[in-house]
Amino acid sequence: MRRILLAASASLALAACGSSSADADGDGEISMEEAAAKSKDLVKPQPGKYRATVEMVSIDMPGASEQVKNVMRQMMDQGPQIHEYCLSAEDAEKGFEEMAKQSQQNGNNCSFEKFDADGGEIDAIMNCSAPGDGSARMTMKGTGSETSSQMTMTMDATGPGGQTMKMTMKNSQERIGDCDA
Repeated sequence: MRRILLAASASLALAACGSSSADADGDGEISMEEAAAKSKDLVKPQPGKYRATVEMVSIDMPGASEQVKNVMRQMMDQGPQIHEYCLSAEDAEKGFEEMAKQSQQNGNNCSFEKFDADGGEIDAIMNCSAPGDGSARMTMKGTGSETSSQMTMTMDATGPGGQTMKMTMKNSQERIGDCDA
């Protein structure tokens, strides 16, 4: 399930993209490669130091044990997870294409059911599955620019044993300066 969540997180870079007709081959499914191709010439993040904030809004695991529910409650009680990272000029130039490649590693299989992005806004639905980890359907809505993005993502997941989970997260990224030398 963690690999699926990481693949979904990689898709947050789409917030700055701008294309609503990404299904190049017309098969009714938008592959990560098709989404990456459509985003190649669009807004890319500026290089620099960024602060990323991920906040769990809600988690629901019907039928989970009390122990698992307690762990989930503790995650919610910890508050937002914040980290800073440096985005090099080389990585910024790669944009979403490189993220799409990374999300497909470790057996992840992700594609978009819906990919509407225009004027810095995104409304997308992505489906992912990973051998042994189950599957997830994620709805993503948000905005983005060269220096920031905000997105709300809701994930409906089914684990390998049939356990279901619904989780809503808010993610924001903001450029806070230049990278340290």
